[in-house]
Amino acid sequence: MTEVMSEPHITPLFRVTVFAEYQSCFRVTMGKYKIQVFTGTDLGAGTSNKIYMNLIGTISNSGPHKLKTLTTFWPGSKQTFTVESQSNIGELLLVEVEPKPRSLIPHVDDDWFCSKIIVTTPEGVDVLFPCHCWVSRDEKLILRHSIALLKTQDTVPQLLVHRQENLKKRRQEFKWSIYAPGLPHTVLATSPLELPPEVRFSFTREKEFQFTAGLAFTKLKLEHPSNGTWSSFEELSEILSKKPKTYEYVENNWMTDEFFAYQFLNGLNPMIIKRCSKLPEKFPVTNEMVKGFLPGTSTLESEMKKGNIFICDYERLRDLEGNQISKKKQYLAAPLCLLFSTQDKLMPLAIQLNQQPGPGNPIFLPSDSENDWMLAKIFVRNAEFNEHELNFHLLRTHLMGEVFTVAMMRNLPSCHPLYKLLIPHTRFNLQINILARSLLISEVGYFPQFTAIGNESMTTFLKRAASSLTYSSLCIPDDIKQRGLETIPNYFYRDDGLQIWDIIYKFVSGFVSHYYKDQDVKEDNELHSWLTEIRENGFLEHSEAGFPKSFSNVKELAKFVTMVIFTVSGQHAAVNSGQFEFGAFMPNFPSTLRCPPPKQKGETTRDSVLETLPDISTTINTIAIVYLLSQESDDRYPLGYYPEELFSEEMPLKLIAQFRSALQELEVKIDTRNKKLVLPYTYLIPRNVDNSVAI
Repeated sequence: MTEVMSEPHITPLFRVTVFAEYQSCFRVTMGKYKIQVFTGTDLGAGTSNKIYMNLIGTISNSGPHKLKTLTTFWPGSKQTFTVESQSNIGELLLVEVEPKPRSLIPHVDDDWFCSKIIVTTPEGVDVLFPCHCWVSRDEKLILRHSIALLKTQDTVPQLLVHRQENLKKRRQEFKWSIYAPGLPHTVLATSPLELPPEVRFSFTREKEFQFTAGLAFTKLKLEHPSNGTWSSFEELSEILSKKPKTYEYVENNWMTDEFFAYQFLNGLNPMIIKRCSKLPEKFPVTNEMVKGFLPGTSTLESEMKKGNIFICDYERLRDLEGNQISKKKQYLAAPLCLLFSTQDKLMPLAIQLNQQPGPGNPIFLPSDSENDWMLAKIFVRNAEFNEHELNFHLLRTHLMGEVFTVAMMRNLPSCHPLYKLLIPHTRFNLQINILARSLLISEVGYFPQFTAIGNESMTTFLKRAASSLTYSSLCIPDDIKQRGLETIPNYFYRDDGLQIWDIIYKFVSGFVSHYYKDQDVKEDNELHSWLTEIRENGFLEHSEAGFPKSFSNVKELAKFVTMVIFTVSGQHAAVNSGQFEFGAFMPNFPSTLRCPPPKQKGETTRDSVLETLPDISTTINTIAIVYLLSQESDDRYPLGYYPEELFSEEMPLKLIAQFRSALQELEVKIDTRNKKLVLPYTYLIPRNVDNSVAI
């Protein structure tokens, strides 16, 4: 799939539902066929194997022909051959490729990455056969032409058999596994090596991505730390000598109320804040408490009616037991935070550190002592760490992306138009999730070693988060509306995210409308099998989740596919890319706290704040992790970049070009706005958004 076809030109086809048009393009007889073979560009993609090719038609086949070459099929090569068929093969349907070892090196396993094959028929018609996969010696790989077809349009018996065999093979390669009861299911693999090679990291990505804190220690010039306590905030500022501009801004402003509140809109987690129209009984903030922070004679009630009061509720953290780090007890809170929007600024009004009001659970205010108020905000930031990393990042992008991917691999054959559309948006998702389960959330991973939520409480929290997941919360227009955030000023995540959603939706709507009419949607059993597996394995069947049980028209399908693409691209970028910039300065994003929430005011000192914050070892290891999780790869695919040629029809190629053009226009718009901001919001600039959950 690409926005422009590389030469040679592939004859464009328009409405593929008219199957006669497909037949007229590929009707051939006996004669000479020009074969162009393209080898992938990755290191190791080439092969010294002998390659045999067989052209399969509706009547017969050409028989295997050795592609004679004086050289090997080296990486990035394009080689041309001629195959002559002595009989009439009929309409060209499939190409069979079989590598065989050379006699001089029969025992060398010399896998080959074939990107595509173009066959020019005796009548001069160029037919594209996408491959984009690894082929082992003595393995027969059968490729079909690039025309995307629904199953109801696939009427040729040989193509139907190929379609069925394609899914049969995939269901063997991609199986479901239960990671933990109540959580989305995962792919059945404990190591990336158990995955098919084409969904694993590229050679470049593999070498760049060494998921160890040691590598980050070296790159950041961090010393291997002790378990001691930081002596001052100034000492924390000396950890890094080279700091990104946003990191410096966070370090200089993390204590301020304005920046504390700003992060609920444009920080790592812009997802939990919502408008408050009525104070919950568990959070008994009074007008007397906050009258000094509201204008004139205004009250909470009057400001709530104006839509100016907002709340962040961390109820999912309630009653969770803290972890032990280095045999020392750690602590969690489940706070509530009330905020007020005024004069284009959002400011905190009140913080309660646990869900049950009463003695021993005071409501902290900006008018309290500096240390009391600072510590209350730090407990909120630790709650943010857990909600962000586990719910809005891991669960709602990584794990949901994996559900979408495995269900697609098992139910949509490679010739299905939605498979061709979505496959670039699954790139590296499975491998990165396997690594995350092994090295971040396993019993010996980062979370049990360096966070307050640990392992058991983490699982409980994730189950609560999964049970609260809804379809509307994954669709940013619906989510913004439900949280009442349509008009709050300076909400750049909303502004940029809605525009990306609209651009994706326009692209997907045009694409889906090209291949489907409403009746086609209803009759596509492969599509509905994909949806069913998403619902069943994502634990999305309860009615409160609101996920569709079926699709009845093109509009419903377009919205769902837009949600899938936005989740793994724009949404993941919004919650992933700023982890080092916003999270590496530890007091702004503490992974754990070593003292319990204060039960009364007036006892907190600067020393007790430092005693509460993570120790030196936890701090340094967390910096290393957020650094690794924020690194871009040299072979990343930004949103709208589709290097694999999977389509040859004119309409999808035209839609891709329009999609990229719209994204480029949005880039200019966001760049212009950002020049006016003290702290630019860059995470949803399309060039900074990956096509998939690749990190």
